Amino acid sequence: MGLQLPKRAQRVGLGLALGLTLLLLGACNAEDKAQAKRWAMPANSPGTEQAEHIADLWKWAWVALLVTGVLVWGLIFWVAGRYRRRSEDEIPVQTRYNLPLEVLYTIVPIFAVVVFFYWTVTVQDKVLDEVDNPDVMVEVTAQQWSWTFNHSYGDAEPGGEVVYEAGTASKIPTLVLPVDQTIEFKLSSPDVIHSFWIPGFLMKMDVIPGQSGEDRNSFQVTTTKEGTFMGKCAELCGTYHARMLFNVEVVSQADYQKYLEDQKAQGHFAEQPLLGGADAATQKGLAEALSHHSDGGEK
Repeated sequence: MGLQLPKRAQRVGLGLALGLTLLLLGACNAEDKAQAKRWAMPANSPGTEQAEHIADLWKWAWVALLVTGVLVWGLIFWVAGRYRRRSEDEIPVQTRYNLPLEVLYTIVPIFAVVVFFYWTVTVQDKVLDEVDNPDVMVEVTAQQWSWTFNHSYGDAEPGGEVVYEAGTASKIPTLVLPVDQTIEFKLSSPDVIHSFWIPGFLMKMDVIPGQSGEDRNSFQVTTTKEGTFMGKCAELCGTYHARMLFNVEVVSQADYQKYLEDQKAQGHFAEQPLLGGADAATQKGLAEALSHHSDGGEK
């Protein structure tokens, strides 16, 4: 004979469970509530036109999953209540199979996967689409264990004159970008695989050593709002991987031009991008490259 709790005890247990759930939800702080409104997306996101497509995909995926969850939970509770054991000497009907139901729960997941796949590919194509003439070109060098940002000075062409911002083990670099402009990032590494990630842009891409020229990984973003964002390396790249942080400042176009001129006036100017090579395999090597090879040529 199975053990059954009195109905009153069952009601009390259910009431306590619901009360604890509401208490936990009420304990959420302002940041938790703000994150819930963003569907658990990072703060300041989406910060680009491309990120808006990713945010929409994420949001509607959550909606689909919640609808599926509510349906499944509802069916579980309904079946548990509808076909529960009603007396000690009663055994519920045992169903060995139900062909229509089995066909349904085979077809529906396949259909859901096809829909998710279609929209994922559609968003991927929009995010990776590139224009022929971006407004700004930034050649990003990821090295153990910091970043160098080469801003094209003049035409947005790779390999030309740049002003740069170089990070060190004790200095977190800042990537300054203009608002309402299309920026292309070209990614280079002189040592190991890194990953260029700006969470607020909802986009990251691996930085692969050995790639050069137009064969490098690259992507474009069109910034939509001014503000401060955080950046980091998303690939475990060695002992001091955790130091590979950078800040992102999206500013007005006038402030961006002023930033370029200030960097040039401070001597952070090179005829070619600082893309690394043997001298940039370590932090010490990069510092020597910046101080002794102001032409910025790749070694």
